[in-house]
Amino acid sequence: MTGSALAPRYAEVVLPVPVPRTYTYEMPTALGARVVPGSRVVVPLQRRQVVGLVVAVDVPAPDVAARPIAAAPDAEPALSPALVELGRWISRYYGAPLGLALRVLLPGSLWSVRRPGGPAEQVERVVVLTHALPSLLERERAFKRAPKRRVVYEALEALGGSAPLRHLVTRLGLSPTVLDGLVKQRLARYSDVPRPRDPFTGLTSPPPPVLTDAQRRVVDGIAATSPDVPVLLHGVTGSGKTLVYLDLLRSVVASGGGAILLVPEIALTPQTVARVRGVFGDLVAVLHSGLSDGERADAWRALRRGERRVAVGPRSAVFAPVQRLAAIVVDEEHEASYKQGTAPRYHARDVALARARLEGARLILGSATPSLDTLHLAHTGRVCTFELPERIGARPLPPVEVIDLRSARRVPEARGIPWTEPLDQAVRGALARTEQVILLLNRRGFATYLQCPACGDVRQCPHCAIALTVHQTPRVLRCHYCGHEAPVPTGCGVCGKEPQRMRGLGTQQLEHFVGLRFPEARVARMDLDTTSTKWAHHRILERMAQGKLDILLGTQMIAKGLDFPNVTVVGVVDADTGLNLPDFRAAERTFQLVAQVAGRAGRGPKGGRVLVQTRAPDHHAIRAAAAHSVAGFAAAELPLRAPPNPAYPPHVGLARFVAVHEDERLAQEAAERVAAWLRRANTEQLGGALTVLGPAPCPIMRLKGQWRWHVLIKSPEARPIGRVVRAWGRGRGPGARGAVVADRDPVSLL
Repeated sequence: MTGSALAPRYAEVVLPVPVPRTYTYEMPTALGARVVPGSRVVVPLQRRQVVGLVVAVDVPAPDVAARPIAAAPDAEPALSPALVELGRWISRYYGAPLGLALRVLLPGSLWSVRRPGGPAEQVERVVVLTHALPSLLERERAFKRAPKRRVVYEALEALGGSAPLRHLVTRLGLSPTVLDGLVKQRLARYSDVPRPRDPFTGLTSPPPPVLTDAQRRVVDGIAATSPDVPVLLHGVTGSGKTLVYLDLLRSVVASGGGAILLVPEIALTPQTVARVRGVFGDLVAVLHSGLSDGERADAWRALRRGERRVAVGPRSAVFAPVQRLAAIVVDEEHEASYKQGTAPRYHARDVALARARLEGARLILGSATPSLDTLHLAHTGRVCTFELPERIGARPLPPVEVIDLRSARRVPEARGIPWTEPLDQAVRGALARTEQVILLLNRRGFATYLQCPACGDVRQCPHCAIALTVHQTPRVLRCHYCGHEAPVPTGCGVCGKEPQRMRGLGTQQLEHFVGLRFPEARVARMDLDTTSTKWAHHRILERMAQGKLDILLGTQMIAKGLDFPNVTVVGVVDADTGLNLPDFRAAERTFQLVAQVAGRAGRGPKGGRVLVQTRAPDHHAIRAAAAHSVAGFAAAELPLRAPPNPAYPPHVGLARFVAVHEDERLAQEAAERVAAWLRRANTEQLGGALTVLGPAPCPIMRLKGQWRWHVLIKSPEARPIGRVVRAWGRGRGPGARGAVVADRDPVSLL
């Protein structure tokens, strides 16, 4: 054997840790074939072992002795070359260490060193025919003395030559003894095959209806567009955008390709899965946070092996290992939930665009209320727009009545609750006609805060600069940011006076009031408190769909994706809950929320109406939502984000650096160092291309016990922001390793 044949080989490995570097390990000869880019490996790190990902092999020997790779658990690489490259793009664009960028590409259970192979697969025993009997004479001869075996043989033939043993015995009533005889006769065999754990098994719906002429024109137009041009499907609520998606994806799958359908977590209901399964059957794999580790790992494996071809899920499904990926659909692309809140802080819509480019797949963005960022891309020609301006069946969009809470007459029993006579009459009329009602209030809890009427003190969370929300079930004060709970006090903690006064309105109090106001109505509340258990969301919507509820009230959960033909009245109880937040996207979110919930009315033959209660009836977000006008909102809002006003996206790119510390002074000092570093880099390296704002306290100054200060950078060009963020990700900036977090393209400045 030559000396070169014995020369050690080395692999470059990234670990799922917030460190901007890779590690070099020796490749044992016995593992050589398994250690390739994209494969998972178990490696020593200090005194423990961790799971890492190989990003390169046959790299130069390190300066110090390299430790050997301990194990390579997968026969095939966990990540394709395209997904490894996508991880590199995320690392560069968002300034995140490569290890954190690649960590989000795999299910969390596959990073466990205790079970490096992930959750064990469940297997199912299958009976498979092994010998064909094409002629009648052969069958007569084979089964002359065993007619029952012939029945079993022909049942298996009718099922395509194989079937699960459990199905044959329990569903078809076939005898295990007869099946054993067929195996002994060597006409069949038993085989153990993986059986994915799928909580959606059996969920299906009838095939979708035939497309309308308008939908068919859109499908044909998108199909004729070059796949490398992203598409925006802008369709009003009820126009049938989902039917367009499914038809396009059906063509993809029929051609041998795979697809990803992203939906907001809030809209990932069994009804959605059933609609997709109605088209693709068992080719669908669902990925979302409500699944167990085993269910998630099984779905991931089935996609990687090509057994499932369509992945459905929220933002993390953008990383699904779909084989021969040909299309990605991002439904409700405007949703803020597509943005990850922790490192690497990616936006699934933008990652979908990057992945589509890497793999030559078509990208379709869909919404009734597109984000201004996407509309800007469309107006500048970087996205091709197709429109569905009418509802299916030419049903009109519901008329919207704006009610001024400053002057409208309220019902006497309201006692501070914004419940006006027009809304009361509309709800009462719908109930009298046995129709259904949806009521939106985007604030959970019973009351917004607890205040002393004597000294004015408001009970605050001890860990956050936020008032505690009053909850009645159970009766506690709760922080909606960190989860802190405290008993509801009878006296003031400052002056000792009793009683304390509850202020503001939450969904619990609204539910209580509506129940008293309409005692004959069946009422359900849908918010984070009532949907925290598995399938709770589904159970509420099922009752609504079956006509077992008269009034559904809740937070933004009820605003999107629901299709109940018997809903004729939608009431926005208080449209102002998010309108005046100190965030440049506050008006945009309010417009989208009101317009989306308005679209829940009038989807059936009875028509519908919408009542929006507000103290700002002339605000452009309210007026545009009442007119169902995306163009009207954009025309009013975009100039407010452009010079001479302070510039904000989509006119400029934006990144945010947030310094956090238990000590407020240290948080402020860290932010000041970051601001100084940014200004120096802007002057010395970027020619003043950036605008640096701050440091300043975040609008929510304290969160989960941490004080927060932030610095913003803006630029009309992406390159200067990218250079700064990448330098930060490489550990160049002050406090880059934990005390300060970088967030490129933030969706909120709170």
